[in-house]
Amino acid sequence: MDTGMANIEIIDPRFKSCVLPNAPLEKLGDGFRWLEGPVWFADMQCLLVSDIPNNRIMRWTESGGVSVFREPSHFANGHTRDREGRLIGCSHHDRCITRTELDGRITVLAHRYRGKRLNSPNDIVVKSDGSIWFSDPTFGITRDYEGGKQESELPPNLYRFDPRDGSLTVVADDFKGPNGLCFSPDERLLYVAESGTPFAHDPEQYIRVFDVSDDGARLRNARVFHKVTPGMADGFRCDEDGNIWSSAADGVHCIAPDGTLLGKLKVPFVVSNLTFGGRNRSRLFICGSQTLFAQYVNQRGAQRP
Repeated sequence: MDTGMANIEIIDPRFKSCVLPNAPLEKLGDGFRWLEGPVWFADMQCLLVSDIPNNRIMRWTESGGVSVFREPSHFANGHTRDREGRLIGCSHHDRCITRTELDGRITVLAHRYRGKRLNSPNDIVVKSDGSIWFSDPTFGITRDYEGGKQESELPPNLYRFDPRDGSLTVVADDFKGPNGLCFSPDERLLYVAESGTPFAHDPEQYIRVFDVSDDGARLRNARVFHKVTPGMADGFRCDEDGNIWSSAADGVHCIAPDGTLLGKLKVPFVVSNLTFGGRNRSRLFICGSQTLFAQYVNQRGAQRP
């Protein structure tokens, strides 16, 4: 099923070369509660996506449609893959990050920082050196809907986990609500969503950008990159040219590396997250609240070093 081709809004002429006027917004599935954490498995030609309030991870394939991948998921949220192709994920309920081994076993990678429990790891990305970077706001433990009310023991932080030695370090501690994150194609920049206090019309809701240190382990020179409106940036991804494709209340916004809004893919529901996948990494899989969408674009998702 498709919803037509009138969902492309050109704001800057540069956006014309990024989209395909004959590629419609397609509905892949609906009836979920709140979709998040999409990740593409090219070797298995499938998408995994979290249906957080339903406590499950779903799988979508072109030939088989939607099925359950894991239930219960311990209220899993963000996902990515490591350099060996293993699934790396965030658990709201268990307040940890995990790795699904190639034989199916689940390994807890980090659940405490200096003896105190993490809050509710939200989104996650793996750098080319194998280090794992993730956001840890309190969103998943302040409501029963997405994990269950629990007491926070740590401030909202941005972390770097090194699987080689098991070390966990705070790379940024001045967030109110760190959320989605992604590296630029050359990994010299890290973009992070500051979601502030969601549902409270918090003015501190924008995408921040950091310079990554030469050793690849620290951040510096924090600044505001772009403020998404309407709504806020939740999750986003970079394409090969360094453009940011971000979630928003009215769809997906494409933002140039200089912070200019280039255009939009209008979606009839609030978008929480998205990822590139499919043929040549040129298909956007879009989490539209309770509905899963996809749309081919004329850009490829970044393939980092």
